[in-house]
Amino acid sequence: MNNFSKLKDLVLSLEGDFEKFYDKKNSAAGTRVRKGMQDLKNMAQDIRKEVQDMKNSEEAGK
Repeated sequence: MNNFSKLKDLVLSLEGDFEKFYDKKNSAAGTRVRKGMQDLKNMAQDIRKEVQDMKNSEEAGK
C-alpha cells in the first residue's frame, strides 16, 4: 500500500501546476505537468509489475 500512497501524493502535488497551465496558460507549469505525468506512468508500470510478480509467486506456491 506504500506505493498507492506515493501515487496519490504525486497526483495531488501536480494539482497546482495543472491549474497554472490550463487556467493561466503558464508554459513552465505545463513542462512540470508533463514530467509529473511521465513519473506517474513509470510509477504505475512499477506497481503493475509488483502486482504481477506477487500473483505469480502465489500461484507458484500452490
